[in-house]
Amino acid sequence: MKKLLVLSVLLLTACIHSEGNPPTEGEIQMAEMMGITVEELRNQTPEEHMKAMQELMHKSEVSPFHPGSGIDVASLPEATTTEIIEVQDGDRIELNPTIVRKRIGNNEFVMYGFNGQIPGPMIKATKGATVTIDVTNKIDMETTIHWHGLRLDVKNDGVPNVTQDVIKPDSSHTYEVVFPDEGIYWYHPHVREDIQQDLGLYGTILIAPMETAFLNPVNAEEVIVLDDLFIGEGGSLETYGKEEPTFSLMGRFGNTMLINGEPSYRYAVNRGSVVRFYITNVANTRTFRIKIPGVKLKLVGSDVGRFERDAWVEDITIAPAERYIVEALFETPGSFTLLHESPVASYPLGEITVLDSDIYHSYAEAFHQLNTYEDVISDIDTFRHEFDRPVDKTLLLTIDMAMDHSGMAHGEHKNTDGIEWEDGMTAMNRSMKSSELEWQLVDEETGDINDEISWTFTKGDIVKIRIINKDDSNHPMQHPI
Repeated sequence: MKKLLVLSVLLLTACIHSEGNPPTEGEIQMAEMMGITVEELRNQTPEEHMKAMQELMHKSEVSPFHPGSGIDVASLPEATTTEIIEVQDGDRIELNPTIVRKRIGNNEFVMYGFNGQIPGPMIKATKGATVTIDVTNKIDMETTIHWHGLRLDVKNDGVPNVTQDVIKPDSSHTYEVVFPDEGIYWYHPHVREDIQQDLGLYGTILIAPMETAFLNPVNAEEVIVLDDLFIGEGGSLETYGKEEPTFSLMGRFGNTMLINGEPSYRYAVNRGSVVRFYITNVANTRTFRIKIPGVKLKLVGSDVGRFERDAWVEDITIAPAERYIVEALFETPGSFTLLHESPVASYPLGEITVLDSDIYHSYAEAFHQLNTYEDVISDIDTFRHEFDRPVDKTLLLTIDMAMDHSGMAHGEHKNTDGIEWEDGMTAMNRSMKSSELEWQLVDEETGDINDEISWTFTKGDIVKIRIINKDDSNHPMQHPI
């Protein structure tokens, strides 16, 4: 923050003698922030501007927040590992946000978990099932549950003040959740995700096709949930903003990788095993590039199940909220590293041990075939004639900030592939509150922004929308939609 303050003084000192020149965008935005005119801004001495900036920053500070204020960590139940809840059509289950004690390395933290678990229970269902889910909020914040990626009645979508009221502490809510499509999905809050999701409120949903013959034969299935956590100096969690989120410019990059809630992943298989991995990224902002050096990988699907065709891959790049389905053949005994390897850093996430003992049944021959799925092709054929026609609507993804930061848009924090793999501006990012910026979807045709956008369609219409992630905005970054 001191560096920003000095920079601001230097920039404005250079503008003090610009009397008679038209005001710059930066001067206009700075003056608006201070509640003065551009002329008054230009007439400030460096000392006056320094004092004004200090007052502005003091006003903008948020209170630090950690969950479970006043609770003795030792008194909390320890977070447990993920359980599988297999459901049938018509079943009723409970999924309750709770406060837990979680050990990561040598430190214990107060965190959150669904049913006391991090990650929360994995819901395993068959395509077509409908399940009633009762939720009692047992944490110290309002919350909801959003069923990410599922097609369902909007009233069950979990968006506060849009599709439902928030679930207050010690209050309950019931969802009717349908599973119309095969694939891997997940659930998480839609209230202060920067805190609740970051601290453990997430879980996966695995929906199998009605005809299991559509799936490749494998010896085992394994779910991998990727996350990261920002542990500060001294082994405590980096604080969150109580009144509003901090780290709002780039998101909250963690410095400790978590796989299924743990800082190190361990998995063992027999030689010759074919394993289907369902991989979900629940991190706040980190994009992962996952590989297993020395192991052949076959990409078979993603968020909504199988692709039209299998494909060989060296790695997968998976952004926050995305899911991928990858199959691997472990032919050779030994230890293999599950690795996140980006262009700027490499993180060993865990170890897969291949035991020197044969499996009961080998699916190696089937693994070496790249299959085509006619049912998926037929489904997509319904829309294939739409692929080459003009778009109906265009949305621009951009950001509006209180100050112009476009000069830093292509700084060292962003790699040449357009992905922010790490936080190269931690101090500035930490100080940026959500109220100081607005992520915007802009209708290219009308200029309407976010809630101003009003489109009317008829049920059954096929609408083609192009989204352009503007690379000349204040801070362009990757963003899955």
